[in-house]
Amino acid sequence: MTHAIETRRFESPDDRLDMKERGGIDIVRTGQGSTGMFAVFEPGWTWEADEKPLLGSPDCCPMHHTGYCLSGSLVVRMVETGQETRITRGDFFEIPPGHDAHVKGDERVALILFEASHGHG
Repeated sequence: MTHAIETRRFESPDDRLDMKERGGIDIVRTGQGSTGMFAVFEPGWTWEADEKPLLGSPDCCPMHHTGYCLSGSLVVRMVETGQETRITRGDFFEIPPGHDAHVKGDERVALILFEASHGHG
């Protein structure tokens, strides 16, 4: 275990999920295994059209998300139940696997997503 402080910047991501004109996700990872993501989804973005093909076209999003909404309005739908939740600026959220989503309105959605290393917690 290290006792040094590590910083990373989204301007220099380790990886990027590029959704062309509809947005993208910049991904940074720390040496201890934590992951941070800066996601931007433009008006008109949908999980179905813009992200699903990049993930191999699963029926729904297979990932768990914990994050904070910086701007915009994102509607997340649990596929199995049809339950919809709107996430807006200032919301801290946790989304289980099995969802899809879309941008609601004309404002860009910006999110910070977190994933702790398996050694934390």
